Amino acid sequence: MNPRAKNILYSLILLIAIVGVYHYRAYKKEQQQLDEIQNLSSGWFELRGAAQGTTYQIKYYDSLKRDFQPAIDSLLRQFDLALSTYVPASEISRFNILDSGRLCYESPYFLPVLRKSQEVYEATAGAFDPTIAPLVRAYGFAPGAPPEPPAAPVLDSLRRLVGFFNIGFDDSCVWKKRSFVQLDFNAIAQGYSVDVLADYLLAQGVRHFMIELGGELRCAGKNKDGEHWRIGIKDPVQAEKGKNVAYAIVALDNEGLATSGNYEKFYIKNGKKYTHTIDPLTAKPVNHSLLSATVIAPDAMTADAYATAFMVVGLEKARRLLELHPELKAYLIYDDRGTLKAFVSPALRQRIVEVKQESK
Repeated sequence: MNPRAKNILYSLILLIAIVGVYHYRAYKKEQQQLDEIQNLSSGWFELRGAAQGTTYQIKYYDSLKRDFQPAIDSLLRQFDLALSTYVPASEISRFNILDSGRLCYESPYFLPVLRKSQEVYEATAGAFDPTIAPLVRAYGFAPGAPPEPPAAPVLDSLRRLVGFFNIGFDDSCVWKKRSFVQLDFNAIAQGYSVDVLADYLLAQGVRHFMIELGGELRCAGKNKDGEHWRIGIKDPVQAEKGKNVAYAIVALDNEGLATSGNYEKFYIKNGKKYTHTIDPLTAKPVNHSLLSATVIAPDAMTADAYATAFMVVGLEKARRLLELHPELKAYLIYDDRGTLKAFVSPALRQRIVEVKQESK
């Protein structure tokens, strides 16, 4: 074989070898990616359960493949023993039955919710107020209370008991400055419980999760597809009819989300609708165009409290509060002369997809 032919042959062999190595490396890389996807998928968990009179759903990824269901259920039971008005022996129930005096905390949960409640109470000029408990019961929205609007004299007597200034607290105890004052954390406790679960997962080294309890959420990292968690926002008109229809979808990026609305808890008496959202300042259920308020905040407890406050104050005041609190973002669905419309915080517009423009 002449030298030229040898060179051509050697070049062909070298080329074949290079191509073979390239394809082998590409194959190995593809196989490695497939293995990673399979491993990732096998590390995903979905937990479901009941708590706080509602349900919860948790999705998370754990490379150690740990099942946190027993720990989650235990945390929720401990939480209810502190802040649930549906548990007669809970700390809050024991505080509420006191005529006067003080309760010293037994759990780590009471003080943080008091601090956040005071913060939002002051920021909203009293629109969010956990001392609203007597009014909640009077209107029939408390455990065991009949759905019946109270008489005017009853309201007049109860209004004196409403106001965060009627209680005091420090790092150890909470006390009543006025006899018969009661607390109701239902407008903030579910969001707080979601944060408690999120803190637990983070402490275990879990970085990708979605926690939903009673409609309040906290998300971190990415979902199973490697994308931001996408959460549906209910159409309030369809929800009042018992239908679960999304009005919009929002992508969450390491945030908490809560929605408040008057489409689930209400009753009709003598042709008048009484909603569970009661204005602490007027002692009456709200009646305005805002149908639902979805708030996104750094944590679910903050989102929960402000969602309630926005439903109390209505659309325009909610928008003004948002201007004062850039850490909050909101999606507010309201009735504009029979047509559903939505206000979207500017910082949220790129993350919202509206899937339903009108509802009748």
